[in-house]
Amino acid sequence: MNAGEIDSAKLLHWLRRYAESQGFELSPDTQHVDRIIDGLLANKAKFECMYCPCRAVRDAKTICPCAYHKEEIRGVGRCLCGLFVAKKA
Repeated sequence: MNAGEIDSAKLLHWLRRYAESQGFELSPDTQHVDRIIDGLLANKAKFECMYCPCRAVRDAKTICPCAYHKEEIRGVGRCLCGLFVAKKA
């Protein structure tokens, strides 16, 4: 997401649309989603990139949505941080 000024509502909207376009969804735990969004925005402010707040490494592969999320969702039904989850059947 390339936006100069971004707030949690805009990010939530973008993440939801992204998840839907990829065939998965955001976690139904809205408090958890809010914590992840807060972490993404904190990383954006501190590092100028929205690095996944659940990963220790900060590089191009860990900018949310990270390079690993699709494989993790296919394998265990959720990405590492639990922001994205497989759709319920």
